[in-house]
Amino acid sequence: MAWVTHLAAIRDNQDQSAFAEVFGYFAPRVKAFLMKSGASPDLAEDVTQEVMATLWRKAHMFDPAKASVSTWIFTIARNRRIDVLRKQRRPEPEDLTWGPEAEPDQEDVLALQQESAQLGEAIAALPDKQRELIVRAYYGELTHSEIADATGLPLGTIKSRIRLALDRLRHQLK
Repeated sequence: MAWVTHLAAIRDNQDQSAFAEVFGYFAPRVKAFLMKSGASPDLAEDVTQEVMATLWRKAHMFDPAKASVSTWIFTIARNRRIDVLRKQRRPEPEDLTWGPEAEPDQEDVLALQQESAQLGEAIAALPDKQRELIVRAYYGELTHSEIADATGLPLGTIKSRIRLALDRLRHQLK
């Protein structure tokens, strides 16, 4: 069938009979595709309905020079499926905790203060070249490339010195 002409009729004239033919042919195939990709029958049905509604609303965006009608429709389906998966992984606003956080325990505050003091002493004990790079990377929040640009040192040297400094800090803080 000439699905391109059907999409042109949908785009230009909101041709419902052309849409009904496209829907009748592609909807079951899109649903099967979604179910094969792991969607439940209900989810596959919902996403298929959204895909076909998108086809109706966005028929003007179809370009036969870029893809076939089936490729375009199945790409919409795949992208919509990805959107649904992302939304399922994201917590809903009602699942998020709101309001002020509880005050930390005094023991936790003291432990954090002690760890911070130990870290400060360990950083101060690093060789100057390593300490400077650690400070720029972690306190200045610069990337290794930005540090290389600022210091004129090779990127490999920056990475090596930071790695060595982190190893020394790990050993000192154990």
